[in-house]
Amino acid sequence: MIQSTQKVIKIGTSGGVTIPAKELKRQNIQFGDEVEVIIRPLNSINPKDQEVIDTAKEILNKYKSDFVNLNDR
Repeated sequence: MIQSTQKVIKIGTSGGVTIPAKELKRQNIQFGDEVEVIIRPLNSINPKDQEVIDTAKEILNKYKSDFVNLNDR
């Protein structure tokens, strides 16, 4: 699963988002493959959810080098 924040870009009269190349490779997604997309504007986040997200970001930032070390094992 890929979870990221992307900006909507203009494609003709439509809008679209991109999938980073490294994520395509990591997930073995090829051009023409079908993927599931869930759309949720960032401003629709429940305040309690935002509190959890903010706390998680603080923890990740505080212990980033530890998480990188664990990932490299």
